Amino acid sequence: MIITSAHFVTSAVQSPQYPSGNLPEIAFSGRSNVGKSSLINTLLNRKHLVKTSATPGRTRLINFFEINASFLFVDLPGYGYAKVPISEKKKWRPMIETYLLTRKALKGVILILDIRRVPGEEEHQFIDWLCHFNIAKMLVITKSDKLSKSNRMKNRKSIAESLSVDESELTLFSTKSRLGKDAVWEGITNLIASG
Repeated sequence: MIITSAHFVTSAVQSPQYPSGNLPEIAFSGRSNVGKSSLINTLLNRKHLVKTSATPGRTRLINFFEINASFLFVDLPGYGYAKVPISEKKKWRPMIETYLLTRKALKGVILILDIRRVPGEEEHQFIDWLCHFNIAKMLVITKSDKLSKSNRMKNRKSIAESLSVDESELTLFSTKSRLGKDAVWEGITNLIASG
């Protein structure tokens, strides 16, 4: 994918704040500190379009970015970070669910997993939830450069077994080496085309 333009559009908490128009949207979700912002920046060949932080749980709004004037990336708040106040977490769930269930422009969700962690209950629940509502998804495993090739394959197999999916459904990705960048773009293109 050749990126000719990418810019921030708006942040939203409630549906009236979503951008108008009917460009297709791809949402990005994952546990806090999984590398969501870095993944988006790498896909778009930008260093700082999506703010990255050493402090997990920084994305607290739904952030919309317009790409090539033809579709939107939607950065959802990360989940599962213990230091975010419970009152804040309670606001996130209805905010995210409202977006995912009501946004007609949504074509699919890129669910991001850390290759060094076996998926927990939250990942399982989220995948089940997406399947229940027939929301298309793509599973991407980040931070693949953090492991040797043999450990990468071993952990990918463990994650696939945990999620009861075929290993081929898990796309390995590395911000550092750009591993998987083309494969993720292919998945995004397919989601937009089939949605």
